[in-house]
Amino acid sequence: MSTRDGVDEQAADERVRRWRLVLGGGEADGTGYGLQGQDGAMDGALSALYGKGDRGGRGRDRSAGLGASAPSVARWLGDIRTYFPSSVVQIMQRDAIDRLGLSALLLEPEMLEAVEADVHLVGTLLSLNKAMPETTKETARAVVRKVVDDLEKRLATRTRATLTGALDRSARISRPRHRDIDWNRTIAANLKNYIAEHRTVVPERLIGYGRASQSVKKDVILCIDQSGSMAASVVYASVFGAVLASMRSIATRLVVFDTAVVDLTDQLDDPVDVLFGTQLGGGTDINRALAYCQSQITRPADTVVVLISDLYEGGIRDEMLKRVAAMKASGVQFVALLALSDEGAPAYDREHAASLAALDAPAFACTPDLFPEVMAAAIERRPLPIPDPQH
Repeated sequence: MSTRDGVDEQAADERVRRWRLVLGGGEADGTGYGLQGQDGAMDGALSALYGKGDRGGRGRDRSAGLGASAPSVARWLGDIRTYFPSSVVQIMQRDAIDRLGLSALLLEPEMLEAVEADVHLVGTLLSLNKAMPETTKETARAVVRKVVDDLEKRLATRTRATLTGALDRSARISRPRHRDIDWNRTIAANLKNYIAEHRTVVPERLIGYGRASQSVKKDVILCIDQSGSMAASVVYASVFGAVLASMRSIATRLVVFDTAVVDLTDQLDDPVDVLFGTQLGGGTDINRALAYCQSQITRPADTVVVLISDLYEGGIRDEMLKRVAAMKASGVQFVALLALSDEGAPAYDREHAASLAALDAPAFACTPDLFPEVMAAAIERRPLPIPDPQH
């Protein structure tokens, strides 16, 4: 047999192996391929989660499932962390919570220590916060703390750098001192005054930066819908709120709402405290939340209000839209985000989104990586970098 034939045979065996893992089934689903060793263990872990219920209408079971035993679930969590990469583990954990109703088991400290922590797990823990026994809360806070710390490391430096640049540019003045002149923008603004014979530009209008100041330049109000569908957005918004609050030139206020409104600004130095101050679930009253935010605005022309919501309004729709229009008319920069997460746009109220767009306040989903650019554009009063929904 040639080397080429050997390679082809290995590739064919690998394809059959992969199909066997996908199909499962006690009789190998017609592949004639038996699983041994680690492959058998991987198949068992997959079967425990995905083997129950209807399979293409044939009603076959793949295995016995996880059951309701905490020890068996803990072993399964350990197995999947052994056999699969972290990104796959997080998906399987999410599916286990959704498909098998394992949320209650997360109230046990031993279970929390076995899971792979991510944003979605944090959202689940926050939704269980009120039912969580005291013996579990310390472990839950440690899990949330790990995720929050990882997010801050990933997002904080770029956010501060992007917004500091935006704040500096927004402070440009038209009569700068010589050392404060922005020569690149000054030349660009005066190109029409180019004198060819002297090969020079006459700078009739000078553009410069305002001198550095420790004073507050912008007020930012984050208004966050804490209904259950917005869990990941609440986590990211709390982290960004803490990052913004650490910048002296931005005065940050963080408001969460369902049918009630809670101001968590005094907890912004610790986003974990913010998260445990939320209560995921319940109804939605965007109008009431915006009314509170509106009452906190003292410098409209220097204020950015960021509403993060799927726009399913349980309050007074027309009043909500009037408040947005009034804020914009007063000079407030208003940003509406349908989500602040990596998952893209959730289900949302399209009629309300269209009404906001008619007020020149388009609503769109925003990833955490794009959020600094969105805020920078709002601070500088330039068009927002709205992502193309087709990509």
